[in-house]
Amino acid sequence: MANEAAQHNGHGTLETPAGVVRDLLGRHNQTSTLYWRAVAALGVLFVLGIIGFVMRMSDGVSDRAVWGYYAATFAFIITTAQAAPMVAIAPRLAKAHWRRPISRAAELWSITGLVSLLLFIPMLWILPSLEDGRRSLWFFDPNDTGDFANVPVNSPHIWATAAILGLVVTGIALLWVSSLPDLAAMRDNLTGWRQRWDGRLAFGWRGTSQQWNMLYHRMGILGAFYFMMLVFVHFLISVDFLMVLVPGWIDALYPATHAANALQAATATMLLTMFFLRQFGGYKDYIGLDQFWALGKLMFALSLLWFWFWFSSFIVLWYGKKPSEQAAIELLMVGPYLPVFFAAFIMVFVVPLFTMIWNPLRKSIWGPTIIATSVLIGTFFDRVRMYVSAYSVPGIGESIIDKHALELEAVEKMDAVMPGVADIFIIVGAISGVILTYMLASRIIPVMNVWEQRELLLYRFHKRLHRTEVMVLGKKD
Repeated sequence: MANEAAQHNGHGTLETPAGVVRDLLGRHNQTSTLYWRAVAALGVLFVLGIIGFVMRMSDGVSDRAVWGYYAATFAFIITTAQAAPMVAIAPRLAKAHWRRPISRAAELWSITGLVSLLLFIPMLWILPSLEDGRRSLWFFDPNDTGDFANVPVNSPHIWATAAILGLVVTGIALLWVSSLPDLAAMRDNLTGWRQRWDGRLAFGWRGTSQQWNMLYHRMGILGAFYFMMLVFVHFLISVDFLMVLVPGWIDALYPATHAANALQAATATMLLTMFFLRQFGGYKDYIGLDQFWALGKLMFALSLLWFWFWFSSFIVLWYGKKPSEQAAIELLMVGPYLPVFFAAFIMVFVVPLFTMIWNPLRKSIWGPTIIATSVLIGTFFDRVRMYVSAYSVPGIGESIIDKHALELEAVEKMDAVMPGVADIFIIVGAISGVILTYMLASRIIPVMNVWEQRELLLYRFHKRLHRTEVMVLGKKD
């Protein structure tokens, strides 16, 4: 028993390449009863989401206000799950060793882009085309005739669809390329249907020098493209599916704010993912304090960045004091959605600020996990604040709302739109569907990067220093 304990403390099996492969593949092949119970529960909740969507579709898409929570849920998913791969991409470019145990877990979130892509399809029908009198920040119609010359009336829809499709394809390609050595290892060590399936996905991987060079270069290229596409998607969604719905709300910084918020939410998503993998997935030997400490510091910095982006936009609108800008502040912050704004502000900024400054709390397992939960809940409230309020603004011809300026009196008469049964079903079902997709994908591709753990052994060795033993880490280049 003592020898077995020593092996799992890092001085036996886990110190040899063969031992790492055998241990991680063994964990990947083990499926507990708790896992299948969680899958079944998430499946039931996902079905409820489908029921909620059918209930919402029965009301049609003409009333945009009832689709506000649907849009907020979609925005929340692309802000959290689809941004999570950045936790693997950015530290990998910085050649940080601490991210190795969680890099695959972060990349695996890219597969959930398939769910967000399905959720995006109804958004195309909810958002009217330019010929229906919808406002646009891309084109200028000086005579308000609705004639945009030779511009395709569905141009924003086409660009946003192409962008989010490119993001999903790039993310799946990045996941597949980084998994090639592990798929080949499962092909060579497993039997039955897994061996046949992994053999097809491994695509003839043999581990030659040419293949390894290809792997490193393509991972770098795909990672850079994923970051660019993520920013581009947030840019288009925040403009065409949010800002244009509020007349007079012109904020050149908000698209960047939308994307920057995703980095904070991605860090919080990965902190929760690490916690569940460590507590329930059996990866305590790999995911330790270093990972929580590193991401905790990053989340603290991104929380400060959240405040900087919010205040930079707020001060411009507040100081300008144009009627349309005052109406935008009334709608988004101090009007009917003031409680939601307070909840988002406290959970996303105040809680991380006054907790993560304490090093003992930040350098722990439970501390960053609880704060990450607060950040994710606050992020959802923030998306509700923005999207539900914007979708509740009447369109052209539906009221006294002007095409180019939102009237303050009209906002003061508006009430906050509360979620109905269908909205609750959609929110719970969509988030459950994302987690369900992640869990099912983890049965095909190992959630722990096997080849990176093996590679770590080449850069790590223990050295005697006075009366203790320290671990020395080298850099790849």
